[in-house]
Amino acid sequence: MRHRKKLNHLGRKAEHRKALMSNLAVALIMHKRIKTTLPKAKALRQFVEPLITRAKEDTTHNRRIAFRYLRNKYAVTELFREVAKRAENRPGGYTRILKLGARKGDGAEMALIELVDFNDVYTQNPSATAGEKKRRVRRGGSKKKTEQVEENVAVDTDTTEETQQEVENQEQPQATETAEENTEQQDNQPEDTTDKKDE
Repeated sequence: MRHRKKLNHLGRKAEHRKALMSNLAVALIMHKRIKTTLPKAKALRQFVEPLITRAKEDTTHNRRIAFRYLRNKYAVTELFREVAKRAENRPGGYTRILKLGARKGDGAEMALIELVDFNDVYTQNPSATAGEKKRRVRRGGSKKKTEQVEENVAVDTDTTEETQQEVENQEQPQATETAEENTEQQDNQPEDTTDKKDE
């Protein structure tokens, strides 16, 4: 039983586990998102988020502590320059874990872990929207809106009356043409009234 054991050992000894977390953290910082198993992603989140919080304050001491965990000078530079700059207005929660389902080979549950501030799909313009609050629009009926609606209704009724008049004007010439055709047909028929009287 693992009662009150917060750390997931991931089936590894301590040195192997530290090396695994270091490599995963470097990959996440350099590539901004990685695909791994769900337990590793959850363990990585606990490992990397304190480092990002520490990177917000760029001091020699913080850089040395980050290097002690990451063991990669390029990852430390990327962490303090790019990642910390994007995350400076975010009070924690720098990573997002998305479940991807089971792996085909062994059925392990897979996940995608990514840095929240580097996903431009969810946040269209992260630098612009980081410090600003969205304006809330109330849906009450203001006078300006009701006046505009009344004007639009009046315009719509005028246009419907005009279209009805145009339709009537188009129908009238057709009716006169059919009447003229009927009179022409009657004129063209010969009168046989005299023959009927003779019989």
